[in-house]
Amino acid sequence: MDTIKLRAYAKINLGLDVVHRREDGYHEVRMIMQTISLHDRLNIRACKKDDISIKTNLSYLPTNENNLVYKAALLLKEEFGIREGVSIHLDKHIPVAAGMAGGSTDAAAALVGLNQLFQLGLTKEELMERAVRLGADVPYCILGGTALSEGIGEVLTPLPKLPECFVLIAKPPMHVSTKFVYENLSLDTLPSHPDIDGMTEAIQTGQLEGVISRMENVLESVTIPEYPVIGQLKDIMKNAGAKNALMSGSGPTVFGIFTEEAAANNALKLCRKQNPSNVVFLATVV
Repeated sequence: MDTIKLRAYAKINLGLDVVHRREDGYHEVRMIMQTISLHDRLNIRACKKDDISIKTNLSYLPTNENNLVYKAALLLKEEFGIREGVSIHLDKHIPVAAGMAGGSTDAAAALVGLNQLFQLGLTKEELMERAVRLGADVPYCILGGTALSEGIGEVLTPLPKLPECFVLIAKPPMHVSTKFVYENLSLDTLPSHPDIDGMTEAIQTGQLEGVISRMENVLESVTIPEYPVIGQLKDIMKNAGAKNALMSGSGPTVFGIFTEEAAANNALKLCRKQNPSNVVFLATVV
C-alpha cells in the first residue's frame, strides 16, 4: 500500500455554549458537533526522500510547517521514527477560516492516512489522543458524525446520527478572527444559553424538530453586531423555508436546516442572488 485517498468532512455546530473562561485563557465549551457532506480530499503517498511535501489547489495556503496537515504528518513521523517521506495532495473545497474546522479536518485525515499508510496500528482513540496536540477540533474530526463536545472541545461523547435533512451553507466574503470573538464575548451579559442537554436528548430520541428548535450559538452575540451580514443570511434562509439557521463556530459561515430539498435549493439561489460573493453549498449530514 503506497497511496491513501481520504475525504475530510466539514463540521457545523448545531449548538455552541461557552461555560466559562479558564485561568490559562482557554474557554470551557459545550457544543453539539455534526459532520456534513462538504469535504476536502487528501491523496497521501509514501516516497523515498525523507521529507514532507504538500501540494494544494489553492495558491494562498501554506505548504510548510504552518499547515496543520504538515504538523500532523510530522507528529507521527517523529514519534514512530518513520524514515520514508510523504507526499500529500490537498484538494480544498471547505471554505478557509469559516468556522467549519477545515484545517482541523484535513489534519485529522492526515493522521488517519499516515496510520494506514505506514501500518502503525493506532486505534481511533489513540489517534484522537494525539490529535488534541494539533488543535481542539482535530479529535472530533477523527471521530466524525454527531457528538457532544465538552472541555475545550476535546471531551467527546458520540451521539446517534441526526435524522436526514438538508444543510444550506453560506459563507460571506470576510474572515472572522476566533481570538477577537472569544476576547469580546461577555458571558455575564448573555441573555440565555443553549439547551445543550435538551438537544442531546432530542438527538438520542430521533426528534429533528427538537434539535432544530434548540439551535443557538452564544458567539453570535459578538459576530452579528460586528458583521450584520451574518444575521441577514440567517433571515434569508428562514424566510426561504429553513426550519432554523445559525452561525457555525466563530463564523462567519451560516447554515440553515431544511427538511425539503426544493426549499433548500430555492434558498441557495436567493443567497447567491442577494450577495453573489457569498460562497454557497448544499450538503447533507454524514
